[in-house]
Amino acid sequence: MQFGRCAAARLLALCVIALALVLPAAAHPHIFIDAKVTVVFNDAGAVVGLKHNWTFDEAFSSWVVQGLDTNGDRETSPEELQPLADDNLKGLTEYGFYTYAGTQDNPLKFTPDGDQRFVYENGRTTLTYGLTVTNPQPMANRFELGVYDPEYYVAISFAAASDVVLENAPAGCGVTLDPPKEMSQALQDRLFSLGPDVMELPPDLAAAMRGTQGMIVITCNGVAPAAPVSALDAVNQVAQAQAHSPALPFGGPPKEPGLNLPHNGFTVWLQTQQREFYQAMNQALASLKTDWTAFWLLGGLSFLYGIIHAAGPGHGKVVISSYMLANETQVRRGITLSVISAMIQSAVAVGFVLIAASILGMTSMAMDVAANWIGIISYGMVALLGLWLVVRKLFNIGHGHHHAPDDMAAKARGHLHDEHEHHHHHGAHDHDHHDHEHHHPHQHAAEAGHDHHDHMHIVPPSAATGSWREQIGVVFAVGLRPCSGALVVLAFALSQGLLPAGILAVFLMGAGTAITVAVLATIAVTAKGLAQRIGGVDNPVMGALVWWAELLGAFGVLAFGVLLVIASL
Repeated sequence: MQFGRCAAARLLALCVIALALVLPAAAHPHIFIDAKVTVVFNDAGAVVGLKHNWTFDEAFSSWVVQGLDTNGDRETSPEELQPLADDNLKGLTEYGFYTYAGTQDNPLKFTPDGDQRFVYENGRTTLTYGLTVTNPQPMANRFELGVYDPEYYVAISFAAASDVVLENAPAGCGVTLDPPKEMSQALQDRLFSLGPDVMELPPDLAAAMRGTQGMIVITCNGVAPAAPVSALDAVNQVAQAQAHSPALPFGGPPKEPGLNLPHNGFTVWLQTQQREFYQAMNQALASLKTDWTAFWLLGGLSFLYGIIHAAGPGHGKVVISSYMLANETQVRRGITLSVISAMIQSAVAVGFVLIAASILGMTSMAMDVAANWIGIISYGMVALLGLWLVVRKLFNIGHGHHHAPDDMAAKARGHLHDEHEHHHHHGAHDHDHHDHEHHHPHQHAAEAGHDHHDHMHIVPPSAATGSWREQIGVVFAVGLRPCSGALVVLAFALSQGLLPAGILAVFLMGAGTAITVAVLATIAVTAKGLAQRIGGVDNPVMGALVWWAELLGAFGVLAFGVLLVIASL
């Protein structure tokens, strides 16, 4: 039994590592902001206020103004946008205004001035609003100001130091923009060790994320230096803001819950590629109004974006890969499930925008709520699927196998009690690792017709194939939740009178996503098959290990679905 426990422990560790590879690797932005800020000083040289000016990208701007032209004059005025500006400031308050400064012991705290305003011009929306510092601090020789979304769903960028204006600053003050910084290996290790159940970072860990997306630095000559502030002491109010789990401040499509992983190495490359492909895809879509050849560029970019997009956050690859680990042995079935679920996801996105935006004329806020509930239903289906897989694995329900149901249930329970010495032949067997005989209480109806596989302690993988109803549940659990990026692209295409091109782009994105998910599903099935071939199909120890791996995959689907539901409510 000691061997069985050790083997199970090793398998658990290996499976956790394997599942970690398909968990959300890095957030990727769907909202892009070109930012400017004015930093206001009082006569004593302390920072007392900020004036933000954020201009959103064209695609997202089309999303947020959806349904807000209330008078039907085809012009969305600031007055029509004022309720949206008010709602945005309420949401931003819970996120700390994406603005961080001060020290951990004494962070700057902000209250809105109430002057928020949205303007829609030249296809882009601009939000302006002021903040007052409620606890001004004496200016040191270096003042750091971070304006960013640590979850990186919103990408806020300052093009140059000239986008930061100093108002009433002490003499000799200047501005520089520190580039994004890499994180230490120790910090990366700690981030990766949090596990998939951690949907918000601990305060000190969140604080260390400061500067990973760049920092505004104001230095003033002739001012007494302040005590140095370490990375872990730097304030990051997002730790408090995330505890509330509010909706996205700008009324965008709900982001899928996932982990905040280091802005480093592969994740940096992945984030950069996703951002560049997403922006280039929207630019190509806009170019179609004047240049039909942009159609080919749009198609290629959409397909490549789908491939890269699927490598980032998303429950599809986790669910399908875990399902294949728990339930399947055929690679082609994994590929089929990946393709069908990706196409359903694209179809749901198209249907959602056509009904919500084109037919019902819903506002972006209403569409946000509707999309979020669709996501919750999808995650609930994932949880139910996982529960079914666990129950079926433990009690061997629905397997096409020659053993009697009560016989198989007894064996499953035996595995859970470490009874790996149990035999299932019809007489005594001499094994070199124990000497006792074991006679099973149930006899087979036709002994001569059974081969050795029929007497294994576990359900053979060939018998662990789900029914067509179960597979339909898998593809709908994954495909029901539309991609947030696809929703924005479709809303943008609708606003530009290019809906057919937008629909094509979304389905090409789905095709690219299907490739990445299919590769991961193939890896899951191949790894399980390789383990069986290495250990031998008649090896009871390897059979037990595969059984535990399949059970772990089933629990993985269940846990992931439950966590996503909780994180989305």
